[in-house]
Amino acid sequence: MAERDSRTVRDLRRGNRSALLRHLYFEGPLSRQELARDTGLSTGSISNVVSELLADGVVEEAGSVGSDGGRPRVMLKVAPRHGLLVGVDVGETRVRVALFDLALTELSSADRPLADSGHEVATVVRLVLDGLSAVLRDARVDPALVLGVGIGVPGIVEQGTDGSGAVVHGQTIGWNAVPLGALLAEGTRLPLHIDNGAITLGQAEMWFGAGRGARNAVIALLGSGVGACVVTDGKPYRGTGTSAGEWGHTTLQVGGRRCRCGARGCLEAYVGAEALAERWGVHTGAGEEAAVGALLEAAGSGDPAAVALLDETAEYLGAGIADLVNLFAPERIVLCGWAGLMIGPRLLDAVRTAAAAYALHRPFARTTVELGLLGADAVTVGAATLPLARFLDAGGHPLVGSAADSAPTRQR
Repeated sequence: MAERDSRTVRDLRRGNRSALLRHLYFEGPLSRQELARDTGLSTGSISNVVSELLADGVVEEAGSVGSDGGRPRVMLKVAPRHGLLVGVDVGETRVRVALFDLALTELSSADRPLADSGHEVATVVRLVLDGLSAVLRDARVDPALVLGVGIGVPGIVEQGTDGSGAVVHGQTIGWNAVPLGALLAEGTRLPLHIDNGAITLGQAEMWFGAGRGARNAVIALLGSGVGACVVTDGKPYRGTGTSAGEWGHTTLQVGGRRCRCGARGCLEAYVGAEALAERWGVHTGAGEEAAVGALLEAAGSGDPAAVALLDETAEYLGAGIADLVNLFAPERIVLCGWAGLMIGPRLLDAVRTAAAAYALHRPFARTTVELGLLGADAVTVGAATLPLARFLDAGGHPLVGSAADSAPTRQR
């Protein structure tokens, strides 16, 4: 009984620590009085938890503000350099690795083009590990300060007991049950966190971007391919086997254009960047981004074929968004991804009009459709939120429940 009571007290303290740290991270700087008001924890609990976090270096003082007739209130914030985070975007044309502090300020980055070898597994693993070494070297930081490496990948991710057990099924890139976690773990001892790239982007936009404040939203990613992160009650909806969110492979036209996945008529086959370039008849040897840019430039110059293609794309995209509205009734739909952010400023009004025409009127009236705020590299930021989320859930104890539980204790 004593052991059970001890475990209960320990879990309660860890829960209090996590709740306070998470609130301080997203809403800080805050004073002790504001933390007590916002979290509902007692003054004594706040004092004890804050003292622990200060002693551990997780939290630091951030100046003081005056109070009504009393002593100035000391403001607190999460210490940005207490730990470091790595985000990796295994994209369609490149692998991007970035190193961040806890405030998600980018400290260094490395871009590695995929080039002719495409998504050959050994190549992707090599580029991720090479980029990881490069960002740590360029920033001149101690790898022991890295809390974890988050990796966003195309496809369905089956999670193991830890990140090193993650298996990826990427049909559009030719991956079938690739043990990516185990392959990467052979080259690094840092904790790994692997998830679908659209889900990592969705978490970033929900935490820091256009989705902030919403409880039910869809973060739609348009790049070479198309995906989505469906957020219900503040959490990504994953379905069975984490395969939910493959919006790009919903059927837009029966017997339509061939998609990269092998099926016909997928939404991705009409609005993805690769499909846009193909439909316009432009060779993408210079890169899909250049092809989409040329399409927009031609439309801006009045080229009838380019204008017609973009008008058609807006209607296809609006119809796809209407499906999201009818299925999930979100309060917000956020259009992201490098291609989405390129075409969005020109097409957003037309997309909204088309979505309104195809969606049920009542749920659409309660939905807003807007552009993402975090830019084209949001997947990298989102990937870094994977180890950050684990850190916050653990109350600032980075090793609790992570893949690094058996790793040597970090020296700070």
